[in-house]
Amino acid sequence: MERPAVARHKQRAADLGAWLCFEDEAGQGLRPPKGRTWGRRGRTPVVKVTAAGTKRVSMAALICTKAGHRARLIYRIHLDRGPVKGRRKGFTETDYARLLDAAHRQLGGPVVLVWDNLNTHVSRAMQELIAARGWLSVYQLPPYAPELNPVEGVWSHLKRSLANLTKHGLDQLTALVKTRLKRMQYRPGLIDGYMARTGLDLQPP
Repeated sequence: MERPAVARHKQRAADLGAWLCFEDEAGQGLRPPKGRTWGRRGRTPVVKVTAAGTKRVSMAALICTKAGHRARLIYRIHLDRGPVKGRRKGFTETDYARLLDAAHRQLGGPVVLVWDNLNTHVSRAMQELIAARGWLSVYQLPPYAPELNPVEGVWSHLKRSLANLTKHGLDQLTALVKTRLKRMQYRPGLIDGYMARTGLDLQPP
């Protein structure tokens, strides 16, 4: 069943002739995600990694849909090379604004954005950045409802593909992440599958 809040976002996008975009973020350190692989009976495969410290790749992505157009995946990456006093580890409000500006240019039309209630999403600074963009309308997902966000499927697919791979440094991890996200961009059927997994009816009313 489609939730009323999401139905309102769909109606708003249809009224504006806008792209409906879902956003989410994730991170990946040098320690690979757990995954299954083949090995000799009684001998558990071991992957040695350099996972000291807090270095990680932060990722933010949009899945965008509009009637008559193929679904789009747009992403940005932020590198955290270790703790620096006074610097935020993940994406800042300015970083999100840059991602949304890039999406607006690529999509060529107004955007209705749906994202969660992360503190950076609802801060005063973010509200001011949103208000300055007349082509942007923003709505929050219901609390504790990641199953309604198709971008969760992107992260699940990405992390499965990184399992059992040895990354010798942050630059190599970043290259792997970019390669896999770029491959997804050229597989619209895969993106449609992430949308379908939410169970939402995203056709215009």
